Amino acid sequence: MGFKWPNEAISSETSRKAMRQAILEQIAAANSGHPGGSLSLVEIMSAIFDGHFKHDPKDQLAADRDRLVLSKGHGVPALYSALSFLGYFDPSELKHLRSLGHFLQGHPDRNHYELMEASTGSLGQGGSVALGEALGLRLSFQNKKLGRLPRVYAVMGDGEMQEGQVWEMLMAAPKFELGNLVCILDYNKGQIDGPVKEIMDLEPIADKIKAFNWSVQTVDGHNVDELKAALAKCEISEKGKPHFIIANTVKGKGISFMEHPTAWHGAAPSAEQLADALKELNGGSEPFGRILS
Repeated sequence: MGFKWPNEAISSETSRKAMRQAILEQIAAANSGHPGGSLSLVEIMSAIFDGHFKHDPKDQLAADRDRLVLSKGHGVPALYSALSFLGYFDPSELKHLRSLGHFLQGHPDRNHYELMEASTGSLGQGGSVALGEALGLRLSFQNKKLGRLPRVYAVMGDGEMQEGQVWEMLMAAPKFELGNLVCILDYNKGQIDGPVKEIMDLEPIADKIKAFNWSVQTVDGHNVDELKAALAKCEISEKGKPHFIIANTVKGKGISFMEHPTAWHGAAPSAEQLADALKELNGGSEPFGRILS
């Protein structure tokens, strides 16, 4: 049976299980990818797209749509899963992740898929792109070219927070009073070289960003209700403090043998490991069917 998304809200527990399955099957099909940092994003993506993101799959490039820049581009299987869930493309396309010429490249590729707001993967750059988009959209709103002020999300990884360009962005956004910019940190504590704390410790990260004059919230990044409440508190304004949400997450969340800071950063599961993961995720049944059937 082919894969079908559940008929529930994207933030429901059932839907999040389906997203995790889709992530795992995508990466297994490609025999390449980043399961750890994709699985840690599931609740973040679910919360954003459940009532906090203006969009329309029937008018995908509407000028007044909200924007999402996935700065940690290696986590794109989570974004692809969310977009497919929302009806942007059939889930059967997911098995083509990383295929030559396909629109679902291994990192967001604007040349292959316009809905990717930026081609990312070179870490540290997405926040700056999101800042520029937020500035440009505010200008269009002020010039009456848009009927609403779109919000711009930058979803970032903790490893890339070590990049100097990120801190330039963190200085610039409050200066320009970008009240329509929302940065979310997927704080899963691991990067390719090891635990973030050992490579280049970010702490005290909340205090640092507050000192740059951002509005900062810290939440459990796997608690959808906390994430949605934090997003609801982000007052989107023409001029105001930009918003930063620190989402404490677990790399590989949802699959016990993948929950590790580094082991599953960039390792695709074997057929046996995929079977074990799906058995754990769905209790041995296949409620959604299979992408790789």
